[in-house]
Amino acid sequence: MDDASAAAFENLRLELRRGCLTLAVLSQLRTERYGYTLRRALEEAGLEIDEGTLYPLLRRLEAQGLLQSEWREENKRRKRFYRLRPAGERVFELLAAELRRINASLDRIIAEVGNA
Repeated sequence: MDDASAAAFENLRLELRRGCLTLAVLSQLRTERYGYTLRRALEEAGLEIDEGTLYPLLRRLEAQGLLQSEWREENKRRKRFYRLRPAGERVFELLAAELRRINASLDRIIAEVGNA
């Protein structure tokens, strides 16, 4: 793959990943978690996310009214716990349904290309 194609692929891959990360974070915050445990849960599910991506995403989702957060002390350390708000739960369900619909369409489209 030439440099231009590699750069195009990387940009498109990151764009695709961004939307998937949002859905994954919403799915995991149906149960209250703080940043580190959220990151670990995603990694254990096979989706790595670095702190420089996770925390801005959490702040953005909270600003959009999808999450709520609370600072608490646990084991003598202050930690910020996150959980979906009811609006976040609704958005998660809608996004998950949309992803399933898109995946089904893409499966059909890709299968048609393979049969052509």
